[in-house]
Amino acid sequence: MVLKLVIIFLFIFIFFNLRNLHKLNRKEKVSKAKKLTTFNKKNLNNWMNLPKKERYNLSKKDSIKYMDRRKLLLDEIRNEYKKISRENSEENIKKK
Repeated sequence: MVLKLVIIFLFIFIFFNLRNLHKLNRKEKVSKAKKLTTFNKKNLNNWMNLPKKERYNLSKKDSIKYMDRRKLLLDEIRNEYKKISRENSEENIKKK
């Protein structure tokens, strides 16, 4: 009976330690990924020291963000243009 309790306790202890180790490993990966998010002339050397795959992934993410912002701006411009054209058409109808 005592042996079973000791084995269960050891199993639980090992399980919690592995879970904590996994959490620490995940936090390290996240902190490394957030280190270098934006690049400019000042940190060009940091950019060049990154592996080719990471540089590619970062530039791809930047490109996607840029395209999303561009799409939003274009939608805003289109909506504004529609509003203006509607107002102008309504004014022309009232004048006639």
